[in-house]
Amino acid sequence: MYQRTVLIVEDEFLIRMMLADTLADEGYDVVEAGNVLEAVAVLGQRKIDAVVTDVDRPGGLSGLDLARMISSTHVNVPVIIASGRHRLSTDELPRDTVFIPKPYGMDVIAAKVGEITG
Repeated sequence: MYQRTVLIVEDEFLIRMMLADTLADEGYDVVEAGNVLEAVAVLGQRKIDAVVTDVDRPGGLSGLDLARMISSTHVNVPVIIASGRHRLSTDELPRDTVFIPKPYGMDVIAAKVGEITG
C-alpha cells in the first residue's frame, strides 16, 4: 500500500514537531523543511503528495511564493497555507492551494490533508 508523503515547511520547531507527529499518527510519511529553499530541495528529490506551510517564512520567500512555485512546477501537489496575520481569499491563491486561518487545531490540519490527498 502506498504511503502518502506530506512536506511540512515550518521554521518554528515546536509547531513543526506537532504537525509532524499528528500527520505521522494519521499514517503519513512526513518530511520537514525549515524554510522555502529547503522545501524546494525536498521537492526536487522526492515525490510529495501535499505541502503544509505558513505565509510568513524566513529568508525572503513566503509560503505564498512557495505555493506559486509548486503550482507551476509540481502540478497536482496540493498546498495548505496558513496564517494568523493574513487572510487570503481564493482569488489570491494558486491552483490546488487551500488557506486555513490560525490558530488551528491539529485535527483541522489532519482532516484537510486527508481531504486533499484523498
